[in-house]
Amino acid sequence: MPGFTTRPQLRGDFGMVASTHWLACGTGMSVLERGGNAFDAAVAAGFTLQIVEPHLNGPGGEVPIIFQPAEGRPQVLCGQGVAPAGATIKAYTALGLDRVPGSGVLAATVPGAFDAWMLLLRDHGTMTVRDVLDHAIGLCERGYPVLERIARAINTVAPVFTRYWPGSAELYLPHGIAPIPGTRLRNPALAGLYRRIITEAEAAGADREAQIEAARHAWSQGFVAEAVDTFLSSPVAGPTGEPQQAFLTAQDMADWSASFEEPTNVDHGPYTVHKTGPWGQGPVMLQQLRLAESLGVGDGVHARGDVDFVHRVVEAAKLAFADREAWYGDPDFTDVPLTELLSTEYADRRATLVDKEQASLEQRPGSVDGRAPFLPALHLADGTHEDRTTGEPTVANSFSPTDQRGDTCHVDVVDAAGNMVSATPSGGWLSSSPVISDLGLPLGTRGQMFWLDPASPNALAPRRRPRTTLSPTLVTREDGRAILAIGTPGGDQQDQWTFTALLRILHGVEDLQQALDTPMFHTNAFPSSFHPRETVPGDLAVEPGVGEETIRELRRRGHRVRVTGAWSLGRLATVARDPDSGELRAAADARGSQGYAAGR
Repeated sequence: MPGFTTRPQLRGDFGMVASTHWLACGTGMSVLERGGNAFDAAVAAGFTLQIVEPHLNGPGGEVPIIFQPAEGRPQVLCGQGVAPAGATIKAYTALGLDRVPGSGVLAATVPGAFDAWMLLLRDHGTMTVRDVLDHAIGLCERGYPVLERIARAINTVAPVFTRYWPGSAELYLPHGIAPIPGTRLRNPALAGLYRRIITEAEAAGADREAQIEAARHAWSQGFVAEAVDTFLSSPVAGPTGEPQQAFLTAQDMADWSASFEEPTNVDHGPYTVHKTGPWGQGPVMLQQLRLAESLGVGDGVHARGDVDFVHRVVEAAKLAFADREAWYGDPDFTDVPLTELLSTEYADRRATLVDKEQASLEQRPGSVDGRAPFLPALHLADGTHEDRTTGEPTVANSFSPTDQRGDTCHVDVVDAAGNMVSATPSGGWLSSSPVISDLGLPLGTRGQMFWLDPASPNALAPRRRPRTTLSPTLVTREDGRAILAIGTPGGDQQDQWTFTALLRILHGVEDLQQALDTPMFHTNAFPSSFHPRETVPGDLAVEPGVGEETIRELRRRGHRVRVTGAWSLGRLATVARDPDSGELRAAADARGSQGYAAGR
């Protein structure tokens, strides 16, 4: 259906890269042009994103990856590090805490991104460690452009850097003040880290896989882990100067490695949608798909502001996200009844709760197999504070001005052979934890997603993965061939914005850019995954493009509507391939003014 687009959908047959930053797209295309495949390109783009979007991810963070080789099956690569061996609920409550902090080293889990990217390169790529780190090192040494959002993030936490985090001040306040948008920042310490990794990798000999294994060892058992251990051996200042003794150690890093696993999926018409397991929130999208089918959602997909479409999608999301809190967690530690949660019978029962004329203000998780759902204690927010998940990582939450939210980035790649990758790197944000000067990176704070209630399926425990919001998506058709990769930053909203765009694409919006450009919406009417875990009952954020008439009707139905700024919700990226013709397509969200697609 014809409609407004901000830029053309890309079409070609050689290769496509779409991401949240144009320099990552350029890196990915450079690798493809040099003979690399989609996996090589994704790895190189992922390392570039760590440099150019330091407010959204970093080397100390994590990454879930969903991919499919041209002649293989979809797989998930889990780059989500686990809780340290010493991180127990008792250890946190002994500190007087009822929630894991959102900032500082107490929330650090094992950094997982590096090992995951190296594992993908080893098993599915064709290039060397030097090849995929080359662009990232160059940007560290020559400098990368400071986006307005980077400058804003640094400016917000500059007082913390100046008073408590000298490593962060040295790196991000090079002249004692926050950098101005349009200037350039460098990270020589991180460049040195990567150059040393390359040296140690190449010392292992000419064999590509041996080099990659040496690089992995240098990170998790070598000089990187040693530097982390040394930094954390004594208390480290938190964001208000209080000393924090981290639980993370070099042994925790040595004991963990990234791993491959089967995706979770459901069929939707002639397609199969693949997500991570319930250690991520990915299955919530699959529950939304089942509810959409039961509610007949789809007829209003093409409409820019169809009130019934928005209402039903939002009400279904409330049910699915209530189930997320009630049932999702690391399946290695908790019994997640995923088969039942993703069944059509369960969706049909849940769909009867949706009042087509009235918004729900309640948390309504479902009972499964006679088991009572976990109901977390709710920390209510009134909905008048700044939107907690519009992709803006610098906004302090409504409870603590020093508690900064991080965000995420995304990259999708497809090559001519049909290899396809979707990855959502995150964590290790510049505002979340102090920079380790010798390494040029802060650690992540993903531990804040655990509950300190032992009844929760996502309760903190040693060696457990926190249930994350990171949620890449891969779609295959009936013959098993990959046709679409898609994703977005946005915390809890990832599987709302992606879900809406995916419905549009799978139900007839052939122009990928149009599917992304259509006005977006989401709800915060469930517990946030981020400290302090607040809930905003009845909340509905909408872009003004949905239309005044739709907004009025949504309010009449009881939604507590907040009209956001135009072009403010989501930063989607997507690539697609037609297995019959070999045509490739790509698009990237204009929101945020930095996401682009590249290809030919």
